[in-house]
Formats: sequence, C-alpha cells, structure tokens
Amino acid sequence: MIDILKVPSPCFVMEEDLLRKNLALIKSVSDRTGVEIILAFKAFAMWKSFPIFREYIDHSTASSVAEAQLAFEEMGNPAHTYAPAYTDEDFPLFMKYSSHITFNSLSQFERFYPQVLSSGKNIKCGLRVNPEYSVVDTALYNPSSPGSRLGVTSSKLGDTLPEGITGLHMHNLCENNSYDLEKTLEVLENKFGKFFGNIEWLNLGGGHLMTHKDYDTDHLVNLLISFKKRYPNLEIIMEPGSAFAWETGVLVATVADIVENNGVKTAMLNVSFSCHMPDTLEMPYKPRIRGAYQEPVEGKPTYRMGGNSCLSGDFMGDWSFDNPLKIGDRIVFEDMIHYTTVKTTMFNGVSHPSIGIWTSENEFKLYRKFGYEDYKSRMS
Repeated sequence: MIDILKVPSPCFVMEEDLLRKNLALIKSVSDRTGVEIILAFKAFAMWKSFPIFREYIDHSTASSVAEAQLAFEEMGNPAHTYAPAYTDEDFPLFMKYSSHITFNSLSQFERFYPQVLSSGKNIKCGLRVNPEYSVVDTALYNPSSPGSRLGVTSSKLGDTLPEGITGLHMHNLCENNSYDLEKTLEVLENKFGKFFGNIEWLNLGGGHLMTHKDYDTDHLVNLLISFKKRYPNLEIIMEPGSAFAWETGVLVATVADIVENNGVKTAMLNVSFSCHMPDTLEMPYKPRIRGAYQEPVEGKPTYRMGGNSCLSGDFMGDWSFDNPLKIGDRIVFEDMIHYTTVKTTMFNGVSHPSIGIWTSENEFKLYRKFGYEDYKSRMS
C-alpha cells in the first residue's frame, strides 16, 4: 500500500500493483472471448504508464486529434477514432493517426469519406449507431437520452449501409454491468442486426465496468462468446475507460485551514472538487476518504471538505473522523485516477496536483509536477 507520507501533496498517485490486477483481468476476458479490449483515453491518459499497459493490450481509442496523436506516439499504434464532429482543418490529422474512423452522422461520412479514399490509406470507416435504449440514470452521461446528438438511429439508416462503411459503433453504457450489456445487445440486434452480415467489425463502446468487485465477468464472457458464435464474421471491440483505472489510486491532499460557520466545520484543503475532482460535482457523488466515516456519526468530529478555488460550491460533506482534524493532516480521496486527470482545470490558477505512481518496488515515482508556467502557457 502507498506510504502517504512519502508522497507530495497535492498529488494523484496510481498504484502499479492495483493497475496490473485490473489489466490482468481485462486481458483474461479478451483471451477467453477473442474480443479486443482497448483503452479509452477519455477516462485515462496518463501516458507515462503506457509501457505497463502495452504488456496487456495493443490499442486505444481517441475522440480528438490530441488523443489520436497520443495513441500513435505513446501507445505505438494508430487510434480507433470517434469524434462527434470532424472539421476540414482536423480531419487530415485524424487520418494520419487513426486505423479506424467512426462517423457520428451520415452527413459527416458523406462529407469526409472522399478524403479517406483519396488518401490511399487503409482506414476502416464506421458509423456510430444509437440504439435509443437507456440504462444510465444520470442524464449528463446518458448517450441514448431522447434527442441525443450522438449516433444514427435505425429510422435514419433504412435497409442498407453506405458503401465504404465496414463497421458499426455503439455506446450507451456508463460504468454498467454485463446484464445491462445483454439487454443492450438484444435491442442492438433487433434494430441493426440486419447489417451485421455486411460489416467486418462491431465496436460495443465503453462503460463496461468489468473490474468492479460485483461485476459478473463469467456472464460477460459467456455473453460475448455466444454473440460471436451468432456473428463469426465480426471482429468485436470494446473500449472501456474506467475499468482500466478503477480503484487503482488516490488523490492526496492536505488540510490547510479549518473554519466554522453556523456550527459547520470545514476542512479547507489544498485541492479543489471543481478543478481536480469535477465528477463529484457533475454526477454528483460523494468520494470516499481513507480512514473517515462516509456518513456523519453522532458524537464524532465531523467536517465538510472545502476546495481551494473561490467557487462557492467547491465543497462536499460531511465526513466523520475518530479524532479531530488538524492543519497539516493528510486527506486521502480514494479511487481518483479515472476521469480526474483528464478533466482537471486550472480555474483560479489553483495549483494542479502532481502526478505519480507507487511502483511494485514500493517506491514513489514522480511523473509530473506542475507550476506557474503550466498555468501561464494555457492563458495565451
């Protein structure tokens, strides 16, 4: 386990042994099913750890030119690319760094496919489809909500796919289980199964939280094997993000001050929920703090946690502790590696946490420390 006192504060710290445990499980699912499982950068893109990833997987998925170039340079392979909208300026770069390009609409395919043809590159083109089946409760993260801008519905496709489309891409999950995938596949087959005999690959998107302790991986394996038996011509791809980095590390913070107002004690931290843990406010959800009671306990010291930006809502609460907090105490937020570093901001110019890894040799390795120049260079 990480020795918190040997880690700078603030700092995102990934634990190598926990990462390898997740990677081994994901690889086992891939090996048992023949399905390719690739890393989605939108959830995790800590590229200095990619040498570890490459021991278990080969490819990654991108949704921007920057992610595609990162895949090409640091994962060592062209990206499986999907973006909601391509532009004339960025599409040549997408082609440079991509093996697969999925289009969000028929109009985007019609507009850019001629460039793929003229490039002479063997880029596999796909179309994102929308099954119009929702299993995600939070609207912000629901790709299949009514009126969604993401993907083509079955009513728009008709009976044939445009010439040049070699695959389909579906994504409607968000940290869901295999039983949600099973229901989704039933809808997908019902609405789009007529095309499966005429394509080469099917991307089942992300949101498959197979490294969660309650996830039924045997059910997932049997489900995928059965699906592949029905469609042996299809290369099946999955691109989870959270599953790779799920519960692999923490955000280490420090109590900078303790303030009290109307009986509410707030531990003022050197990190920000808004800037460094945005999903806690967007989802929202209450993160776990190591050594703290998740809910207030009568009679025990209880604190709200306050972020260090000037946003009024940059706080969460409340947690109880066995002992009163003091200035200088470390606060360790659990499971803060996925959808954190990829979404952080420098609002207010607040100090961005360092990034590092706790190695299998029980040593801390600093990947990156941020400073004034990082903030200044983003402003102009």
